[in-house]
Amino acid sequence: MEERLQKILSQWGIASRRQAEEMIRRSRVRVNGDLAHLGQKVDPQKDTITVDGKPVSSEQRPTLVYLLLHKGIGVVSTCHDPQGRKTVLDLLPPELHFGQGIHPVGRLDIDSTGAIILTNDGELTFWLTHPRHSIPKTYRVLVEGHPTESVLRTWRQGVLLDGRKTRPAQVKLIKKFADTTCLEIILKEGRNRQIRRVAEILGHPVIKLHRTAIGPIQLKSPGNKPLLEGEYRHLEESEIRFLQKVKADSY
Repeated sequence: MEERLQKILSQWGIASRRQAEEMIRRSRVRVNGDLAHLGQKVDPQKDTITVDGKPVSSEQRPTLVYLLLHKGIGVVSTCHDPQGRKTVLDLLPPELHFGQGIHPVGRLDIDSTGAIILTNDGELTFWLTHPRHSIPKTYRVLVEGHPTESVLRTWRQGVLLDGRKTRPAQVKLIKKFADTTCLEIILKEGRNRQIRRVAEILGHPVIKLHRTAIGPIQLKSPGNKPLLEGEYRHLEESEIRFLQKVKADSY
């Protein structure tokens, strides 16, 4: 049965679907010896698929891995960085770093810290990063000054970014300091640097941004101890089931 090549590479754990598309664009993938092209359909039972000259198949698929990592400042949420900066994969041990197809689900910008999911389940990554899903993500944000209730109300209702209003957000005042304010913000969308850009528009630039949770997945170890910066853990079965349900609901 024929299916799109990028979908097959994703199902086999070679890369996420978007990463597979990028591999095809960069001429790293061939089908029966010929360069592959985006949108190409193949029959994995009949066609020979190679990546970087090496044959790949469903039998080579690694065991599915689901991790939660505490990303620190200065670490980029990519698998490779042309500028040579530390990536989230560099924080993993060699047995997880190499040959497993593990990649980050979504992004957390280089200046932000906190929870990010890593997996080699390419199909799950595709659905979790699809605009259709709405997993709430929770942040602790330190901003300049003291936002008024009117400003917080505007933030909750949505702010115009790139000609399109942001979706409603939960914005809660946690604590005021001399010149700054700590907020808890829960978003159900993930536009590029959204919190930082909205805070700037509203006149209260972000000083620190920390993601504490992705849905019910908390930045804690199984023993309920804080997951320290640079540390990771395997997701629990209940957390994986939550993510799989999001995937199933997206179909």
